[in-house]
Amino acid sequence: MICLGIESTAHTFGIGVFDGRKILADVRDIYKPEKGGIHPIDAKNHHEKVKERVLEEALANAKVQLSDMDILSYSAGPGLPPCLKVGAEFVKELAKKTKKPIIAVNHPVAHIEIGRFLTKCKDSIVIYVSGGNTQIIGYATKRYRVFGETEDIAIGNAIDTFIREVTGNPGFGGPLMEKLAEGGKYIELSYVVKGMDLSFSGILTAAIHKWKKTNPKTPAERSTLLSDLCYSFQETCYSMLTEVTERALAHTGKNEVLLTGGVAASKRLTEMLKIMCEERGAKLYVCPIEYSGDNGSMIAITGFIAYRSGQKPIQKIDFNSKWRVDEVEVLWM
Repeated sequence: MICLGIESTAHTFGIGVFDGRKILADVRDIYKPEKGGIHPIDAKNHHEKVKERVLEEALANAKVQLSDMDILSYSAGPGLPPCLKVGAEFVKELAKKTKKPIIAVNHPVAHIEIGRFLTKCKDSIVIYVSGGNTQIIGYATKRYRVFGETEDIAIGNAIDTFIREVTGNPGFGGPLMEKLAEGGKYIELSYVVKGMDLSFSGILTAAIHKWKKTNPKTPAERSTLLSDLCYSFQETCYSMLTEVTERALAHTGKNEVLLTGGVAASKRLTEMLKIMCEERGAKLYVCPIEYSGDNGSMIAITGFIAYRSGQKPIQKIDFNSKWRVDEVEVLWM
């Protein structure tokens, strides 16, 4: 049985092909704005432009035809409505051609399932961190339950915004922040944990304020302050995530942690979580970097698992930009 998955929630249009044992193809094209953050309509236009080519490449890489698919799946939310609409309309087109069943996939659930598939972990506390999401999740009674989450912006969005504000770089800020943080010294920033929830907007505002208020003049001064702020930003935010994750482990009695989502690529976050897990006798699993960001393979894997577990194909193709991970019935755990 082969499943095709379509991802189009935000900046990435991706298609993956999965046969139940391995990923046969994973092709994606990422919208990269010239300046500022993601513009939903521009991202939507990008997806429309590349979707046919991405499909052709995915089928060619998998060495299959569209008619060979047994299941079609697509990311039905959460995400940016214009981008989600592209994926929904595209899967509708493909369904008309193939007459195959369609599985609507929840994007956060897909990040969890590809992490579970690739790392072979079983029942973990999940740290789902990306540009649009920050949640601490654990499975209980047929659903992935949210034990803690951001009260405002996601950690990935906070990092991207800070880097964009102080460097002008419009791309993903995580890798650049990690590089700039090397050799930095700690500057106190707000540490905001409210029970099991977190807040990053105040940290972002404070860091930008310190940059503008200091207003370094020379290249050396700019470099030093930027390094210190990036180091402090990481240490503060990642410590908050580690604290809440440890509390979720203690509450649930689980002994695994799975780090997934685009920010899972952070070496410093992984390092902090590894130390915490070792101290608690738990094991840390990290979704491989090539699949931690948005991709079609995670949609294909989740669509395959859901269909095999008895999830009924949808009759009406639609999307929900606010579809939460804890609203999904999980039949396969």
